[in-house]
Amino acid sequence: MVERKRDRLGVIYDILSTIQAHNNSIKPTPLLRYSNLSSKSFADYFDELLNKKFVKVLFDSKDKKYITLTDKGFKYLAKYQTITNFISEFEL
Repeated sequence: MVERKRDRLGVIYDILSTIQAHNNSIKPTPLLRYSNLSSKSFADYFDELLNKKFVKVLFDSKDKKYITLTDKGFKYLAKYQTITNFISEFEL
């Protein structure tokens, strides 16, 4: 099977699942590194995720910025997994 570039939905899934994998709290710079995107592309995706309320930004007592998933973000992960399981099950 030929490996393809990640599509838009896959990139969003990767960003959201990275946040989830870090106990639903990650700083922006490590998230950028894990996303394997350019700074510009990451900023575009991040802005979209914020605007669509998949993620939110929180600040700790020392004013450090953290990114967490919202309920909508968790739902996206679950639905994406359902779709990929369907595709896999039917070998599509």
